[in-house]
Amino acid sequence: MAVCALATGHAQTTAHAAEKPKHSQASTTGRRTFESSCSSCHGLNGKGGERAPDIVTRPEIATLSDGEILKVLREGKPQAGMPPFAGLGPAKLSDILSYLRILQGERKAPAATAGAEQGKELFFGKGGCSQCHMVHGAGGFLGPDLSNYGTSHAAAADVRSAIVNADKRSKDRKGLANATTIDGKHISGLTRNEDNLSVQLQALDGTFYSLEKASLSELTFDSQPLMPDGYGSKLSKSELDQLVGYLLSIVDTKRDGPAIAKKKSDKQ
Repeated sequence: MAVCALATGHAQTTAHAAEKPKHSQASTTGRRTFESSCSSCHGLNGKGGERAPDIVTRPEIATLSDGEILKVLREGKPQAGMPPFAGLGPAKLSDILSYLRILQGERKAPAATAGAEQGKELFFGKGGCSQCHMVHGAGGFLGPDLSNYGTSHAAAADVRSAIVNADKRSKDRKGLANATTIDGKHISGLTRNEDNLSVQLQALDGTFYSLEKASLSELTFDSQPLMPDGYGSKLSKSELDQLVGYLLSIVDTKRDGPAIAKKKSDKQ
């Protein structure tokens, strides 16, 4: 994703740009450089414009390291229409980064993250999440590994929606595949790989089956997602808040250190 856009002098406010936030005098240089070099596409508040994306709240950008962002600033993203800004020099690029972090820091941490410890108990207990999902080596294998979930997700409302509206999350196949071979053998499992000639299924006991489609008499896919959709009634509002808080607190311990619960006072 692009992090800056073509420099066009003084940026003008677009329909996507909100009023300029107030910052300390220390951020003045970074703000001015950001406004002259980035805001014409990303907006004065960094939340996106007509030609470039939101670089404040989008998790895949907000979670980039300082080094990764500086690399994008220096080299640009030509395929996305962003030129390199190495010509601004290290000092100004650092100022832009600092100001971007200020903009990103204005996001309010969701109150739900306060109950992360209780949410962990729900994840491995009443919620039954660990029957399908794994976190740092503990749990099931049927669903996605969530060991770095908190790094790639930022909005509590989106996480809550993914839990209580599992059937609306995407159009991808979320249910079991049911294969019947020509000789009458029936195999059910999750689709792990598929191409025009073959399909690989993982049965609920963990066994993998690589099947040539020419050897099948039937291959169907359940429309009902494997993930249950009753969490809105199974868990109370406070329990959902705690579960969301735990999910948002999960990070990859190898890259980001131990997973810890965020406090209400934390600023993101």
